[in-house]
Amino acid sequence: MDISKLAFLSLLALSSLCGLASATYKVGVGRADITGPPVEINFMGYANIKQVGRGIHTRVFARAFVVEDGKGNRVAFVSADAGMMGFGLKREVIKRLQARYGNVYHTDNVAISGTHTHGAPGGFLMHLLYDISILGFVPQTFEVMSQGIYLAIKRATDNLVDGRIFLSKTTVLNVNINRSPTSYLRNPAEERAQYEHDTDKTLTQLRFVDLENNLLGAFNWYAVHATSMNNTNQLVTSDNVGYAALLLEKEYNPNKMPGKGKFVGAFCSSNLGDVSPNIMGPKCSISGNECDLLTSRCPAGEGECFASGPGKDMFESTQILGQRLSDAALGLLNEQSQESTAREVTGDVRFIHQFVDMPNYNGSTYNPLTRKIDKVRGCQPAMGYSFAAGTTDGPGAFSFEQGTTTDNAMWNFVRDFIAAPTQEDIKCHEPKPILLATGRATFPYEWQPKIVSDQLLKIGDVIIAAVPCEFTTMAGRRLRNQIRAAASAAGGIDTEVIIAGLTNIYTSYTVTPEEYQAQRYEAASTIFGPHTHSIYMDVFERLTKAMMRNETVDAGPSPPYMNDVMLSLNTGVLFDGHPINTDFGYVKSQPNKEYGINETVKVTYISGNPRNNLFTEKTYFTVERKINEDRWKVAYTDASWETKMVWHRTNTILGFSELDIYWNISPQTLPGEYRIRHSGEYKYILGGKYPYEGLTHSFAVKED
Repeated sequence: MDISKLAFLSLLALSSLCGLASATYKVGVGRADITGPPVEINFMGYANIKQVGRGIHTRVFARAFVVEDGKGNRVAFVSADAGMMGFGLKREVIKRLQARYGNVYHTDNVAISGTHTHGAPGGFLMHLLYDISILGFVPQTFEVMSQGIYLAIKRATDNLVDGRIFLSKTTVLNVNINRSPTSYLRNPAEERAQYEHDTDKTLTQLRFVDLENNLLGAFNWYAVHATSMNNTNQLVTSDNVGYAALLLEKEYNPNKMPGKGKFVGAFCSSNLGDVSPNIMGPKCSISGNECDLLTSRCPAGEGECFASGPGKDMFESTQILGQRLSDAALGLLNEQSQESTAREVTGDVRFIHQFVDMPNYNGSTYNPLTRKIDKVRGCQPAMGYSFAAGTTDGPGAFSFEQGTTTDNAMWNFVRDFIAAPTQEDIKCHEPKPILLATGRATFPYEWQPKIVSDQLLKIGDVIIAAVPCEFTTMAGRRLRNQIRAAASAAGGIDTEVIIAGLTNIYTSYTVTPEEYQAQRYEAASTIFGPHTHSIYMDVFERLTKAMMRNETVDAGPSPPYMNDVMLSLNTGVLFDGHPINTDFGYVKSQPNKEYGINETVKVTYISGNPRNNLFTEKTYFTVERKINEDRWKVAYTDASWETKMVWHRTNTILGFSELDIYWNISPQTLPGEYRIRHSGEYKYILGGKYPYEGLTHSFAVKED
């Protein structure tokens, strides 16, 4: 035991003698692979039907922590490298947890949040609007995500030890910008004056340690879209926040492959609705001129309005921003012994959850502008015209513009052919012109949720607000303030409130009432109308007070069960074939004999379809370094940032396909002798799947 541990234990003993013993919890962390089918399935996020998976850049993971207080009250929180979370998926995870643990875990005390990467396979949300660009439901994606999230919580549970929790915060600049700054300016000047920036720049960290101060994990919340990888990307990626997690875990899991090791480091989503990582701002893609701020449009002939990151391409931008986030989190962890930068979390564990029927919600809220109580009600879900315009992170199709508040007869005809809104719907959503009346569309099943999941997890004096959508910057700030005030009024304690976005069920965006009037993308995607944010303020205030008073609330109407009505246009793998005089695993293109630092190795194999076996918790390939005459050691896998795997069909009729593997030799690479091994499965034309393997000849990596 080192001196720092002895000093820590001495301090703990002294505080106990003085009657000031620090609160201890049962704490555990866990991680699991949730990488869905990496090829032939569309990605979830940009709603771009052309964004079909062709391989892997980094695998995606679910990261969980479990906390239990001395009375046995327990909560579980999961951050998943996914676009968002669907309730059908959460329901399946709970089912698997209860099969193992009984009623220890349930809807109320488990929160599952998506990091919002736009580079992971879709088809798991069970609402038509969100699955339509994926060509429907994808059982393979749903299964690997259900099992992976379950395993992450199981591993956190199995790893429970007596421990302590610390909270710390730091400011991180040069990672995010507001992508709808004109909408933000609609908020009252006196309110905006309370904040230095038009996005949140604070990274909030919960650090988990055992009683000997050994670091178990660190979960970090920061408001930024995981859209450094743009809508042309076709490789599975965890994007900027996922790369930050890989870097942080690499620091504390030395000599382990990505996704392996005891330390779990997560970067979780927060109020990121109007927040972009493309910090160089939007420019016209052809001319390079500034876009129109209000509409995000460019003059004819100047291209699309696209925002970009700080790197020379999307990969470098992802790397730069992920490094900045990781460095900030690492800085907090390296200062863990300094009381000035972190405080211990103390107090009991509580939780509360309620399903809310948003279209039928009637409530009231205080209007600070009129100083009166306003009645608020929800609307049937609907998407506005500006939704189709997309964002500066990923522009939409046709000629739609952001900020549109008038409709169009042609598009209304198309809308009404699908499902016509009522006059009440049109009035309810004003000034949003309805492009898709998703609340009225029922064929072949619900297009968007009507019942939402609202949840709070309390760990000591920290409250995690699990919101079922993307809150904008000011919408999140108001909710944090409201929860903090309600907790103080009902419980008499000062709390730290964390917004956990895209949690439990996905219902697009939530903007402030003022931002709603501007009808940019985020407002057009606020599906329950202009009072959506006011309803959430009302609901979460009531839930906070009930939780602080240990009161129960009505569970509310459960979302419909739709597993049995899912449809899909995605076909399975029919069969795999290979050219004459070759076999599966044959190395069609061997590496060179020698490479230097910053050069890229490329090899090509005759392969089967990667959907035949997802190699969950494993890898499609390894880069191996020779240790001695008889031993090779794995240096990189398909989860490593330095590698890429690209699959392509070479003959659809005969089922031929090839797999390209790229390895960028970074400056940290050790010199020596290397080789690349590929593992896969092929589907035989007469049935059955069979494994195969391919191995390149060895090659040298020279010293720099």
